[in-house]
Amino acid sequence: MNRVGFIGTTVLILMALLASTMFVVDQRQFGVVYQLGQIQRVITEPGLNFKLPPPLQNVNYIDKRLLTLDSMDTEPVLTAEKQRVVIDWYVRWRISDPQAYIRNVGLDENAGALQLNRVVRNAFQEEINRRTVRELISTRRETLMADVKREVTEAVKGGKPWGIDIIDVRITRADYVESITESVYRRMQAERQRVANELRSTGAAEGEQIRADADRQREVTVANAYRDAEKVRGEGDAQATRVYGEAFGKDPQFAEFYRSLDAYKASVGKKGDVLVIDPASSDFFKNLRGAPTRR
Repeated sequence: MNRVGFIGTTVLILMALLASTMFVVDQRQFGVVYQLGQIQRVITEPGLNFKLPPPLQNVNYIDKRLLTLDSMDTEPVLTAEKQRVVIDWYVRWRISDPQAYIRNVGLDENAGALQLNRVVRNAFQEEINRRTVRELISTRRETLMADVKREVTEAVKGGKPWGIDIIDVRITRADYVESITESVYRRMQAERQRVANELRSTGAAEGEQIRADADRQREVTVANAYRDAEKVRGEGDAQATRVYGEAFGKDPQFAEFYRSLDAYKASVGKKGDVLVIDPASSDFFKNLRGAPTRR
């Protein structure tokens, strides 16, 4: 029984020892093998690899993918006109030489990001100090980013190479500091308000002109209509007079009687009308005293 236990324990120890000598390198990583604190070799291809058991050899992994570093601060930068601006940027970079990176930068990606942030920030400050806001925003923005990339590349490839490649440097935002931005917005708002008031005044004047023209046209239209109506009414009255004259000319006694009836209707046709007349001596009621006689 003790012999079986001894054998089982020995097998477990050997398996653990064998497992400690094997390691797998992912395709997204570099495998760095250390021997007594010194870099013994770097594994660049993915797969299963072997090493001596700890503490003789250890393995550390470093990312080999394309990394992105975003700006970590919002400190304003002075332009050539001494204008304070705030920029946001990012850098695309990759570790290409793990041994040089570990010797001159650090053991992981965070160490490289911290040092690279400082170098990129200084390069942007130096280049922006030489340019105006207009150049920063529009005309020479691409040239600015190319110059910053060149300076950063020279810094990381200098006397002590960092073992990294700078793929791209880009500005994502360039703006005035908050106090200047608020002042600019206020000026823009005042200008827009001035334009709006000017448009309202112009619109009100044009509206008054349109209304005055409409009133004039209405007066002219009403006057023309009244003139035409009076003309038609006059023609109608003339035609009626002519028709009455022709009709009454055929029978003068009837015409006289008809006019008398109209006079009676106009005089006593309303309720409450009172006439003080002697019917016997007045010619006004002669047609009521007897039938009209033909002459």
